[in-house]
Amino acid sequence: MTIRPAISDADWAAVQKVRRRVFVDEQGVADTDEWDAWDAGALRGQSVHHLLAEVNPQPVGAARWRVVEIDGHGWAKHERFAVVPEARGQGIARLRVAATLAAARAAGLGRHVLHAQTYVAGLYEAFGFQVEGGPFDEDGLEHVKMTLTDR
Repeated sequence: MTIRPAISDADWAAVQKVRRRVFVDEQGVADTDEWDAWDAGALRGQSVHHLLAEVNPQPVGAARWRVVEIDGHGWAKHERFAVVPEARGQGIARLRVAATLAAARAAGLGRHVLHAQTYVAGLYEAFGFQVEGGPFDEDGLEHVKMTLTDR
């Protein structure tokens, strides 16, 4: 398995395939809600960083991170974590979280935030993320805000 930056048009098509399958087809997120300004081609690898997970070399997972400002500080916002159903249970989710954290840290960021679907909050807690506040709806799915500050 490999997890690598998704830069080329072919990489982006693979990321789209994974996200569409998981979020739109499986979880019922509206297609218009899944794709946002951070998916624009000119931003990929610049202002937003997409990762692609592949196994033999089929696309099986995706994630992205970007810099946001919160209370005057730069934070890495980790988002759009997806693993296709047949590849779940193989540690791909953990490797993607580790990869986005490593990339954000290499960029000099020590504060991290994400909106986790509540049923997978434990995955992020294993990396040190902590829940802040109660559950909220995001695209029809229950989420919690989670943060991590490096020491």
